[in-house]
Amino acid sequence: MRTLEQELAATIYEQVSRLQTDEERAKEYGGMAHKLPVLIRQAGLVQALAYVAARGKPGAKQLLEDLAAALGEDSTDDLLQRSREDNLLEYMRLTREATIALTWYKRFAQSVLGVESTEEVRE
Repeated sequence: MRTLEQELAATIYEQVSRLQTDEERAKEYGGMAHKLPVLIRQAGLVQALAYVAARGKPGAKQLLEDLAAALGEDSTDDLLQRSREDNLLEYMRLTREATIALTWYKRFAQSVLGVESTEEVRE
């Protein structure tokens, strides 16, 4: 049996690795991987996800799609709906799992894509 961290790391590594051939999208994706955890801490999960869904560039929106898949949702819309409608305990759990997942996205953006936080793409 694998831990949540192991499951997320394996899934996220595969997702991030697919972007190695598209440098522009990889920078947008990696930049948002660095920025989204901060947005979640500052504004909360639902507001951060809604912001990226509404204003994000293609790479940032790809990160949302991948995050939704990693968290077991069928689509970004399902993740957004769940973040808006879950009760407090489920919302807290979702926030925690999203934060753990985003730690892996950030690590793999650095190691696989070579995107550092200083290279963030502005929205």
